[in-house]
Amino acid sequence: MEKFKLPDRYKSGEYNVWIEFIGLAMEYKPVNLGQGFPDYNPPSRFSQYLSEVANKSGLYNQYTRGFGHIRLVNALSKLYSSLVGHSINPTSEVLVTVGAYEALYCAIQSHLEPGDEAIIIEPFFDCYEPMVRSVGGIPRFISLKNTKINASISHSSDWKLDPEELKLLFNSKTKLIIINTPHNPLGKVFDLEELTMIADLCKKHNVLCISDEVYEWLVYEPSKHIRMASLPNMWERTITIGSAGKTFSMTGWKLGWAYGPENIMRNLQVLHQIAIYTCATPVQEAVAKGFEHEINNLNTPESYFQGISKELKPKLNFTAQILANNGFKPVIPDGGYFMIADWTNYEKKIDISSEIDKYKDFKFVKWLVKNFKLQGIPFSVFFSEQNKDWASDYLRFCFFKKDETLKQFEEIATKFSNTISQKSPSNKL
Repeated sequence: MEKFKLPDRYKSGEYNVWIEFIGLAMEYKPVNLGQGFPDYNPPSRFSQYLSEVANKSGLYNQYTRGFGHIRLVNALSKLYSSLVGHSINPTSEVLVTVGAYEALYCAIQSHLEPGDEAIIIEPFFDCYEPMVRSVGGIPRFISLKNTKINASISHSSDWKLDPEELKLLFNSKTKLIIINTPHNPLGKVFDLEELTMIADLCKKHNVLCISDEVYEWLVYEPSKHIRMASLPNMWERTITIGSAGKTFSMTGWKLGWAYGPENIMRNLQVLHQIAIYTCATPVQEAVAKGFEHEINNLNTPESYFQGISKELKPKLNFTAQILANNGFKPVIPDGGYFMIADWTNYEKKIDISSEIDKYKDFKFVKWLVKNFKLQGIPFSVFFSEQNKDWASDYLRFCFFKKDETLKQFEEIATKFSNTISQKSPSNKL
């Protein structure tokens, strides 16, 4: 009935790529390099913490403090105070949320009025745009451009913002800018010069910066993660987003956080208490224990935070080699656990017209799932409508998978490449 239709403010969130492609994976059971989660367990101590908490006597299975379990916010405060060079008040400057997703939602929705503008750097994680639009905000997009577009192998650091284009986006209506470093899906780690440029514009125009840093520990040498809140005079205008799922490689725990100055965090707290009130107590207690262990073991071989990038680097290299050996053009990431690749070497060699999607990367990904049981994610989903056409030259793959999964990927990619190479351009597969 028309009376009960979805309100227009939520229309931009009506389609969700993850719902569609999880359904596709369930139906065809491909080797799934589409979804961003590891298919093997992290160190057992993390899950053991949750098991211990769930079986502990006391109030660990009851409600806890709405804005964050005290043990957890104390741990977050201790860690990030040292990393950003600012003494963070655990009860007024930290908020624990249902995943980084809710932290982003609270940060965006609690600051935008209808007509306010939000600058979004694309590619962007797909929830940013509907979160801005659903509160009446106006997204203003700027694309990272590949400066080495014709290279057979390039790097995420080759993708740059145009400083002049960025300057022109800032105006009296600009309320906030969202940055993501290390970046999903590109794997770019913004360097000091790039972050300083953004920070200077935020200060000049009195703009809030939402810094999505959920992949903060997944950075490959020689790149270094720089926290926006650590830059001069940026603490007072930065909300930083984090994720237990990404930090401990346990995405199903769905616990996140935001930290920032008290006057700004109060806005997030209000939205959180209206929508969620509190997060699961056992998970918060277990994550707190995980942080305490890591804080005590930073800069030692015991540190999971500082060892995870070393664990993933061989997987990154292996994935890049598979793609390059089989006709794709990979973009080597400096952070995160995703790799994009240009697939257009095959565009004129295969017939994907049976797929009814608007953009060719969607067509190709679905064709690949159905014909070769391999799943990635179409790159165009991470772009605004005006840039989806050129973005559809790429796919995204997740390489945080067990070695057996990546070997299956190699076998399928090789079979695909060999099959296509045996077909003439006039006789498409």
